[in-house]
Amino acid sequence: MSFDVEGILWLVSVWALPVLTAITLHEAAHGWVAWKLGDDTARLMGRVTFNPLKHIDRFGTVLLPCLLLLFQAPFLFGYARPVPVRFHRLGRPRRDMVLVAAAGPAINLLMALAAALAFHLVVLVPDVASAWLAANLRNALIINVVLAVFNMLPLPPLDGGRVVTGLLPSRLAAPFQRMERYGIAILVALIALPPLIGEQIGLDIAILSRLLLPPVEAIIHAIVFVAMV
Repeated sequence: MSFDVEGILWLVSVWALPVLTAITLHEAAHGWVAWKLGDDTARLMGRVTFNPLKHIDRFGTVLLPCLLLLFQAPFLFGYARPVPVRFHRLGRPRRDMVLVAAAGPAINLLMALAAALAFHLVVLVPDVASAWLAANLRNALIINVVLAVFNMLPLPPLDGGRVVTGLLPSRLAAPFQRMERYGIAILVALIALPPLIGEQIGLDIAILSRLLLPPVEAIIHAIVFVAMV
């Protein structure tokens, strides 16, 4: 298997900053909102910061995205170390759980809008750097929307699962939250198994991409429309 070294270096250079900033601000937003709502655990652990080194998971933030780029996967995915939140310390735990969970996807959508608006600045940059800047902004738009939509899937421990837990009546919230111990396994199965099975039977049964693609495309189109008005 041969690799295009120049192409790989280009991909890394136009994806590294968008991925790092998207993941860093996502986690920092969780910690900041939790702090403002009564739980300063993340702040005391130094996680309410824009320093990506405080949030990086060596596998999820570095190795996994690099492997996906290297093998030209149809999607890019990564994650950071989760910000610790003690929900019982929040002022109104059930309501505040929803706000803390929603903060990450919300900041990603704001960053996606900022990236789209920044396209207006590309024409001001010298030609030698304009293509690189445009690629970074395009990738920032994409990765932030993908992270926002992915994290809002209603599956604990994703943000969407915590939002659902906070919104459900107490009698339903407790059993739903107990799914969290199986959440990662379910998620990995949804990501990995359908493509493998589909390859064997000759069908495209990539469930996760079918779930994510329509809202991702709709949100990107809406953001681009707003930014270009």
